Formats: sequence, structure tokens, C-alpha cells
Amino acid sequence: MEDKAPLTLAGTSRYFARDRGIRLPPADPLAPRSLQALFAGQVIERYPAPRPICWEGEPASHVFHLLEGCLRVYRTVEDGRRAILRFAEADDILCLAASETYLFTAEAVTLARFSRIARRRFDAIIDADHGLRRQMDAEICRETRSAQDHIVRLGRTGADERLAAFLLEMARPSSAASPAAAIEVLVPFGRLDIADYLGLTVETISRELSKLRRRGLISTKGPHRIVLDRIGELRVIAAMTSDGLIPAPVAPSLAVPPDRGCAL
Repeated sequence: MEDKAPLTLAGTSRYFARDRGIRLPPADPLAPRSLQALFAGQVIERYPAPRPICWEGEPASHVFHLLEGCLRVYRTVEDGRRAILRFAEADDILCLAASETYLFTAEAVTLARFSRIARRRFDAIIDADHGLRRQMDAEICRETRSAQDHIVRLGRTGADERLAAFLLEMARPSSAASPAAAIEVLVPFGRLDIADYLGLTVETISRELSKLRRRGLISTKGPHRIVLDRIGELRVIAAMTSDGLIPAPVAPSLAVPPDRGCAL
């Protein structure tokens, strides 16, 4: 069902909106200009777990703003198995990229509160506001960089590195603080979800968590709370910087090595 609530937006082209058939209120120069602000005033929906808010392959009719809760975002491969792409959390915007159909399924892990805007309406507003267009492009670039980092980890790291990086990601932005401080993180999903996200088996996840516990790097408080007791050592295992990025590889030298008298 298409949203009918009016949007408050500064600097929107009235002619462009009229051409698209979009009804917009008078522009307010003091109104906040952010992607999240576009969803203000929209109906707030509540979906219990494991209900999806969108299905892969269905017509991409809406853009979503997650207000509360956690979503598993995944695609289904040909043999029926799922590959989790990421976990969406509060304040994330989903389905920004223009597509005829949804590129993934977004399923509630916990009770999810969210709002939505019809795709046609969202596109009209974005096209009429250069500031919002830049914000959307920056967000899509951020998602692309995150996906690239994840691909590198899946293809070039071992199980211990993947799990350590995952735990540090869950702790951000807290992990940017002192590496000596312990951080408690909430992990609302189960080990099967973690395994499908990291490309591992449930048994491997359990084994690697036990190793980290034995080394004193983590401790647990129930099934969904993990305390990162030694952040610095986890970063070493994950080969991550304090901001959560994978260090760029050193470019190989193009200099010709000196002749050491070796026969070809």
C-alpha cells in the first residue's frame, strides 16, 4: 500500500514533483535534510520475527527505514541455501539502490519497527534535491565498501579471523575506544545465522568461540550476550584497524632487483 502522508522537504522542485504526480507540501528552509527525515510522519509498522519486510525477486515498490530491531538480509542460492549478506540494525535504510525487484529478503530477527516510502515517491524527491542525492550516493558507496570488505574476508581469511572481525563489527562504534576496555555486545541471532554470514558451519563457529573463551579474549552472559574482554588481541587476530577497516595491501615494488649473479 502506497504511503499518503505528506513529506516536509527543503529545496524540492515543485515543477518536477508536479510532473511526476507527487504531492509535496511547501518547502521549509529549516527542515532537516537527511534521508532518514524523509520517513518522518510515515506509518510505523511492527513485524515479529521471523516475518520478512520484503522478499527477494518481488517488485521493489518501497524503500524502508528500520527504527528498531534487527533484520537478517540474505539471498537464496540455486540449491536453496541462503547466504546472509548483512544484518540491518536501527536507523539503517534498505533498498536504496534502484531495481525493478528486491535484490534480497530482509527478515526480522527480533521485533522490527520500521516505516516505508513508495519507491516512485522516494525517487521523485531524491531526483529533485541534489543534497539528498549526494547522501544517497554516499550511503550506497558505504554499503558497497562494506560488501567488498566482507568478500575479502570470506575469500582470504580463516575461520578465526572471520569470527574475530565479526565480533568487532558488532561492537562498533564502542570498539574505537580504549583497546583495554571490555565491551559487552548483544548478538540477537543464533550461531546458524553467524555461520551463514561468515560462510562457515555451525560446528566451526562453536569451536572458534570456545577457543576465544579459553584464551580469555571473550566471555559470555547467556546465549545472546558476548563480552569482548581483550579488544586489542581480537583486532590482531582479525587484522583490522581500530576503525574496523582491513588494512590496504602493500603494493609490490616495480624496481628491478640488483643482479646477484643468478643464472636464468
